[in-house]
Amino acid sequence: MNAPHPAHGADVVIVGGGLVGLATAAALGERGARVTLLEERRAGVASTAAAGMLAPTMERGSAGSAAHAFALAARDLYPSYLDALAELTGIRVPLNREGVLELVLDEAAAESHRAALSNGGAAGGARDTGGAGSPPGGEWIDSDRLRSLEPELASAAGAVLYPQDGAVDNVVLVRALEALVAASPSVRVMHEGARSLELNDDAATVTLANGERIGCSNVVLAAGAWSPLLLGLPRALPVEPVRGQAIALGAAPVRHVTYGPRGYIVPREGSRTVVGATMEHVGFDTGVTAETATRLAGVAREMAPAFERARTLDHWCGLRPVTPDFLPIIGRDPLHSALIYACGHSRNGILLAPLTGECVADIAIGREAPVDITPFSVRRFAPEQ
Repeated sequence: MNAPHPAHGADVVIVGGGLVGLATAAALGERGARVTLLEERRAGVASTAAAGMLAPTMERGSAGSAAHAFALAARDLYPSYLDALAELTGIRVPLNREGVLELVLDEAAAESHRAALSNGGAAGGARDTGGAGSPPGGEWIDSDRLRSLEPELASAAGAVLYPQDGAVDNVVLVRALEALVAASPSVRVMHEGARSLELNDDAATVTLANGERIGCSNVVLAAGAWSPLLLGLPRALPVEPVRGQAIALGAAPVRHVTYGPRGYIVPREGSRTVVGATMEHVGFDTGVTAETATRLAGVAREMAPAFERARTLDHWCGLRPVTPDFLPIIGRDPLHSALIYACGHSRNGILLAPLTGECVADIAIGREAPVDITPFSVRRFAPEQ
């Protein structure tokens, strides 16, 4: 039997090199911490598979909550965050803040939305469940105004506009953060997976797939859908992989991110539109199906007939790390202070990643998080083992 590799040291080890892990590593590097980022290449990573929507206003039933306030703060951080990233890396990440349209295709549904908005908004379930009514913060757009705003959506009865929401090109964002982290003198990136964790009172040791052991003051668990698989965790984590398939069409006839009854479209630069997405409980299966690609193309045509002529350029999937309440797990473990959670971001990982990184970095160096993270405590559903 081979002897174990000797333990190396770091202030913080980050398990997971997706967008949350990268944002955390960048924030810790800025604060001068010694960081080891463990980036294991896996099929189905959600960070580059997502459509990049920044749409907290569309979350029905959460307005006024601390979790909703966190999401709004995360959205509003983006312009300055991307400006700083461009200055540091020279990479300008495309940001669309035209607003998000929730398309209403028939007059009966239009009347329901108009009534809800006139009453200050009405909860109707999460945005992808098809519930009636509109959350607060939306503005009704009648068919005439919609036609002038987006001529290719002229067949709709109207829409609700969420003017502060939008989308970011998450693929370029990941590339920019990778460049920033690679250039940081205090961050070491290892393309190696973590397999187990040992927790002491005020320290931790992470064992890698190659047998190497890394001792640290703090370990950040940011491994997305794979977070519960790390051996040695003090409690079970209810984070489930949920597959989302998406396609890219070779046309961009609509400027706004637009939700329809069966899916959404997200315009990207270069006459390209992302269409998504499914919610499939299939474990870690990263396969895609021709039937789903056909259905998603139909989703786009249902909203904008101009997509009839668009060619399908790509078809892929990602594994969302979904919790039972769709909220992330962020913060220190209540009984093992060396372990910090930054996982389970469900369908809002792109939206929440930069602010999560800032919060986790401050926690790791002994500061208070800049915004309230109490709704995301692991205590809410994960008893200690």
